[in-house]
Order: sequence, then C-alpha cells, then structure tokens
Amino acid sequence: MKVTKFADLVTAAKSLPKKAVVAVVQAQDEHTLDAIVDAKKEGIIDALLIGDVAAIKALLAKLGGNESDYTLIPAAGNEEALKLAVENINAGKASAIMKGKLDSGEFLKAVVSRDSGLRGSGKLSLIGFYEIDKSKYHKLFAVTDMGMNIAPDLEGKRAIIDNAVGLLRKLGVEKPKVAILSESEKLNTKIQASVDAAELKKLCESGEIKDCVVEGPISFDLSTSAEAAKIKGYNSPVAGDADLLVVPEIITGNVLVKCLTGMAGATTAGTILGAKIPVIMTSRSAEAADKFYSIALAACAAPQ
Repeated sequence: MKVTKFADLVTAAKSLPKKAVVAVVQAQDEHTLDAIVDAKKEGIIDALLIGDVAAIKALLAKLGGNESDYTLIPAAGNEEALKLAVENINAGKASAIMKGKLDSGEFLKAVVSRDSGLRGSGKLSLIGFYEIDKSKYHKLFAVTDMGMNIAPDLEGKRAIIDNAVGLLRKLGVEKPKVAILSESEKLNTKIQASVDAAELKKLCESGEIKDCVVEGPISFDLSTSAEAAKIKGYNSPVAGDADLLVVPEIITGNVLVKCLTGMAGATTAGTILGAKIPVIMTSRSAEAADKFYSIALAACAAPQ
C-alpha cells in the first residue's frame, strides 16, 4: 500500500509479514515506554526492554502495559544495556534499536561503531516524515538529512538520497519525487549547494541515481507549491508535489524541520537509515505521537 498519511503508516506496519522487534536501550524512560506500549497494543511491534527491570515493571504498570507481553532484560548500566541490545540484534532477536534513558551521543556512538556489527557499509543519514494541514500540503513528505551529516559532499548527498528513496519505495511511493533544495531554481556556480543539485539531477537522468525523479536546484516554495510554480512558469514533475526534500547541510535542515514542527504544527516521525537496522533516536522533547509514529516508521523500515 502507498503511505500518504501517518494513519497509513500504522496500517502498513501492521500488515508486514514479519513483525519488527525493537530493542529499547535503558527502557526505564516514561515517554519512550509510553510510545512502546501504544505500539505494542496496536500490534505494530514486539519489544525487548533492556535496563533497570524493576523500574521498567513499575512504569509498565503505570502505563497500562502487561509485562508478560515483553522480553525484559536486566542491565547494570548504559554500557551493558547497549552491549546486550547489539548482541540481540546481531543474533537476529531484534530488528530495530531505540534510545531510552541515556545520552544520545553515547547511544549513537555504540550503534555506529564498526565493532558493533550494526553499521553496515553505507552512509548513515537521518530522515524525517512530516504531515501538516492538507490546506498547506496535500500529502506526507520527507526531509533528509537534518541531523547526521553536517555538510555532505556530492557523493554523500547521493548516498543520503539512496537511503531515503529506498525507504520511500518500501512505503509504496514507487518513484519518489526528490527536490534538491537551494536558494533558487537557477544554477549559481558560486553556491556549492546549487552546483551539487544540478549534478545530482544529471546523475538521475543518466541512471546513476535510480528509482526516483530528481529535480535541482529548486527552491522550497517551488518544491511544495504548485501555485508558486505556476506563477513563476516553472515546469517540473517535482514542482508542488515533492515526496522528499534534500537539504544542503545540517543547519538548513535543522531550521526547516523546527519550523515545520513548531510554527507549522507538523506531526513528525523519524529514523536513522544506513545501518543494518533502523535506529530510533527521538528527542526527549518530542510529542508522544511523534515517538509512536517513529516506531511505526522503523517497523516499516526494518529488514524482513
């Protein structure tokens, strides 16, 4: 099925032939566990809850979760919890990993370590999906990479696109429309983002970037507004209908997605791609719905 809204994402996760198993590291975090309990009740995932078992049981009771529905794994501290999560994933007992009550840097360092066996050979990248009022944009869309790669070069951007397109295709978007953002739709050789965008479009046209339509350079308004494209006389299959916005570097991406979630009130879900399994690392300030949908997204991205 094609996912066009977050409700579809939940349906898609439920319909998978193999249910994802999420290894939650230091699961004694109320906000994280609340989302896990909801996802389990919806039939989206199973979970390994790793950490302080007594605290996890107390939270499950508070949140209305049944401890017998989960595999509880005791761990004495962050290092042991991370080690146990990695071991279970490498043993095929879990197909996604989620951060609980520990520092993001410590969590991510363990995941990306070459010694963990989770890294794989690809580039890691963060993708976020956003749903806003239909009067503003007509479908679910994604942004990448706003949190992992600071200033990717051309090859880095190509890998980031490949990661994102692979997930979008899993979500039923057969040929994603990809907008490589810059300040204008006109090539400016003095701006590296503009030069890279034009080159990425050429790589797609030559077949080196596959299974998508790439447009670039293209501005945000032309990517997301058919009316703006009409006024400017800009013709492209991506104009006003982008499935994926690729930002030039981390600052632009960070500002964009915070505007989407803050001022535009977007609901969001995100996951890190490029490892052997999806990585769920939501912000501590994320809404409960954002965490829930991030779990559903990771379930759809998990290997079958």
